[in-house]
Amino acid sequence: MGLHFIRPDTKIDFVGFRYVAYCVSAALILLGLVSLVVKGGPRYGIDFAGGIVVQVKFEQKTDMTQVRQALEDQNLPGLVIQQIGAPEDSEYLVRTSSSEISSEDVRTSVSQALEQKLPQAKGDIRRLEMVGPKVGADLRSKALEAMYYAILLIAIYISGRFEQRWTAAGIMAGGLFLGISALQFLGLSTSWLIVAAMVITLGLCLYLRLTYALGAVVALIHDVLITVGIFSLLDKEFDLTVIAALLTIIGYSLNDTIIVFDRIRETLRYGKGGNFGQIINDSVNQTLSRTILTSGLTMIVVVCLYLLGGSVIHDFALALMVGIFVGTYSSIFVASPILLHFRRNASDEVPAKA
Repeated sequence: MGLHFIRPDTKIDFVGFRYVAYCVSAALILLGLVSLVVKGGPRYGIDFAGGIVVQVKFEQKTDMTQVRQALEDQNLPGLVIQQIGAPEDSEYLVRTSSSEISSEDVRTSVSQALEQKLPQAKGDIRRLEMVGPKVGADLRSKALEAMYYAILLIAIYISGRFEQRWTAAGIMAGGLFLGISALQFLGLSTSWLIVAAMVITLGLCLYLRLTYALGAVVALIHDVLITVGIFSLLDKEFDLTVIAALLTIIGYSLNDTIIVFDRIRETLRYGKGGNFGQIINDSVNQTLSRTILTSGLTMIVVVCLYLLGGSVIHDFALALMVGIFVGTYSSIFVASPILLHFRRNASDEVPAKA
């Protein structure tokens, strides 16, 4: 007998809550987008923005104001100081946006300034990294492409697996290629090309009636936008570790969505029939125990990483915490209800199958 955290015969009306869920999701996404616009976009880390970052650890308790006053006369353009870890750790990241100064010059300037102005704190340089602006721009472009192609391949896979429409999935991929090729002649940046590609993908899924792919893609975009928005609201940096977390979130959210979609497909194929909205409700309720147990156990591990993993993995774990919660939510309240909205004759009774 299987382990059930929640009884499989639970009758929660998830479909009935879909409009409330849509409002909550829209509010979170809008809040994040407003934050991004107000701040002029994401706050890129050194991986994407380029420059030099120095990690400094003080033996005595030192606040950020003291560190800034010690370094403000050192000719470090775009100086940004960020506290990492707990306040009592007195550990900071010092970043300069200039790549014209050598890393050794920056090390010397920071060391001398701390020795002269904060001799009692005994600051020690733990790490120094340098990334050129061209490399940072290339990394940013490749990271966006990685997320986009992951979502596109997922849309093609789901269309073939759940709807047995590989031809339509191929047409979608071909149409997207032609659309992007045409837009490239306009000289759009990579960021705008990715946005255009997402819009074209959603439009083609809708036009070709690839409802399972449409639900999955909308849920994945939903998860990424909310995670990015929360990072912007918290004024967190975006670097390669955060991109890795976003790709992990895409995979995790897709896993949850596929579990629900698979149960819906089985119910349509072998079930007792009934209203399509009720079939979705039954399928979500039947998989709810597995979904919550999987997400809960994963969340415990990620919380431990967040609390005990140290500053290097802190933002990665934070992104996963947000993504696991939002991904589980979207599988239930976003991906599944979209099937109901865009399925032809969704209000008709589905006949029972032998």
